[in-house]
Amino acid sequence: MPELHSISFIWPRLLWLLLAVPVLALMYALWVWYQSRRPSGWSGATRAASGSGAAAGVWQRTLTLSFVAIGLILLLLALARPRAILLLPGWSDSVMLVMDSSGSMRADDIKPSRIEAAQAAALSFIDAQPPQVRVGVVSAAGAAAIVQAPTDDRDALRKAIEGLSLQRGSALGSGIVIALSALLPGAGIDVQALLNEEERPRPGSGAGGSTGAGAGMAAGAASALPRAQKKERPPPVAPGSNKATAIILLSDGQSNFGPDMIKMAELAASYGVRVFTVGMGTPQGVILKANGMSMRVRLDEAALEKVASITRADYFRATSQNELARIYGTLSKSMSLQKHQLTEISALVALFGMLWIIAASAWSIWRHGRVI
Repeated sequence: MPELHSISFIWPRLLWLLLAVPVLALMYALWVWYQSRRPSGWSGATRAASGSGAAAGVWQRTLTLSFVAIGLILLLLALARPRAILLLPGWSDSVMLVMDSSGSMRADDIKPSRIEAAQAAALSFIDAQPPQVRVGVVSAAGAAAIVQAPTDDRDALRKAIEGLSLQRGSALGSGIVIALSALLPGAGIDVQALLNEEERPRPGSGAGGSTGAGAGMAAGAASALPRAQKKERPPPVAPGSNKATAIILLSDGQSNFGPDMIKMAELAASYGVRVFTVGMGTPQGVILKANGMSMRVRLDEAALEKVASITRADYFRATSQNELARIYGTLSKSMSLQKHQLTEISALVALFGMLWIIAASAWSIWRHGRVI
C-alpha cells in the first residue's frame, strides 16, 4: 500500500480537470429539478400513486452516478500522474562474503573440511543470486584483504573463492571493516585508522600469547575507533536499515588479530549494514596438529551470534556441507528484501477508476436494464 503522506503529482496542473466533476454534478441536479417541475398529463391520483416510485428511481440513479463520479475522479487523478512511496520487493545491490581463511578452517568436523565446505556452498550461493546482485569476497586470516571487489562477473568470483589459501591467524574484525568499506566506498570510512593494530594479537586469543603490552595495544585500538570515525562521519542510522547491502561472515568465530570483531559489528550497525554470520564447525571442535603442536579448535557461537544480533541479521550454524548448502538457500531468501521507493502509480489509480465505473454500470444494468 502507498504511504498516503508521500503522494505527489508529476503533472499537478492537470488537477484542474477535477473541477469537471462538480460541474457535471450540478448539471445533473438541475436536470432532475427541471424534470420534477415539468407539467404532466397524469391525473392527480396517478401522480400520487407513482410519486414514491419515481422518487426511488431518482435516488437509485443518483447513487449510480455517484459511483461513476468516483471512478471519473480516479481517472482524472491518473492523468496528473500521481506517485507515492511504495514498499516493493527487491534484492540487495551488493553482498560481501567474508571468508575465514585461518588455519583452524582446516578442521574436518565438517566434511571434507570447513574451508572446502564453505567454498562449495559459497559458489552455490553466488550462482543463486539474480544477475543484478554484485558480490565481493574478503579473505580474513592474520590480515584481511579483498580478493574480489563487488562484481557481477560470476567467473571472477568463482576463481577468487576457489583460490583462497589458509594462513596463520584470524582477523575477523578486519574482514568486517574492509567489507564495509567496499560496500560503502563514499562513506569516508578511515580503514587504515581502524586497522592500525591489525598485525598485533589480542590478549586471550590463544594465538601468539597474551601479555600486558598486548592488552594495552588492544585498548589503544579500541579507543582509536571513535577518533577514526569523527572525520566527516555521517550521522548513524538505525541498525539493519541499509537494505541495499549486506555482509555474510563465514567463520568458526575465533578472532585473534586486528580490531575487535564486536566493535566492528557496531560500526557496521551504525551504517545500517547487516552482518549475517555462519558458524563453521562444532562446539566440541577437533584437535589440529601443526609444527609439532596440538590445539583444539572449537566453534565460538557466542561471538558470531552477537555480531548478527548487533547488526539486526541472523546467525546460522553449519554442521555439515549439506546443512551449509541449505543455510545459503535460506540466506538467499533472507536477502530478498522489501524497500521503500518513490514510484509512479498512475496505472494503478486508472485501473481502480475503470473498475469502479464498470462495477457501477454493471449494477445499474442488473437493476434497471440500462447504464444510467
